[in-house]
Amino acid sequence: MKNENKAKVKEIFSSIQGEGPFIGSKQIFIRFCACNLNCCYCDTDFYPTNINDKNTFFEFEPDELVSYLKENFDLESTHSISLTGGEPLIWADFLKEFMPKLNIKYYLETNATIDDNAKEILPLTDILAADIKLPSCSGIVNAFELHEKFFNVVKVTKNKTREYFSVANNNSFAKVVFDDNISDDEISATVDLAKRYDFEIILQPRMQEDKLSINSDCMMEVFEKFVRKYKHVRLIPQVHKFIDVE
Repeated sequence: MKNENKAKVKEIFSSIQGEGPFIGSKQIFIRFCACNLNCCYCDTDFYPTNINDKNTFFEFEPDELVSYLKENFDLESTHSISLTGGEPLIWADFLKEFMPKLNIKYYLETNATIDDNAKEILPLTDILAADIKLPSCSGIVNAFELHEKFFNVVKVTKNKTREYFSVANNNSFAKVVFDDNISDDEISATVDLAKRYDFEIILQPRMQEDKLSINSDCMMEVFEKFVRKYKHVRLIPQVHKFIDVE
């Protein structure tokens, strides 16, 4: 009997992680189609070019994706599979069936706004790479309200290795894309969230194609404002864009 639990995937490729504390690690990226947000700075092509043309995206059942990965990639040399998008938690029913089928680490890249689906997928996840959507940069005006609900779920959930997501366990962080419009209120709100839910903050300057949108003085000023309030902060740009890899 044909499995009707399918997911639409824009692309699958092997490369290095270019963002956050696991930068430089070899990963297989599974970019799922669709997102529940529309951020101003988004530069990712995650929608099918033509939803009626199967040549513009992949469609997999869980077992089909497992077979595809085993046939086309060296899983043994791969640090982890990055579930990215778009927003992978849109496809929670698919992920819940797919993820237990491979003995590999899963790195969940999420915009941290879908709390219901997170309850099912976080226990299958090894590393949580969340986003904090600053209204001044992303245009998402109710972002912190959505993040609060999401991290409330994270706080009480153990990951695949039966550890809580925390700074001490080195298995969770939140990327904060910012530009020179960032406000002191946004900095305080982000730090308060990180303190309450125990995650590292990764400051990521907004890019315009392959160039930084702000100068080094501005970046360091923002960084200093963060670290004076919270010590678990790092400033890391999108390195893959500087070395020209996907």
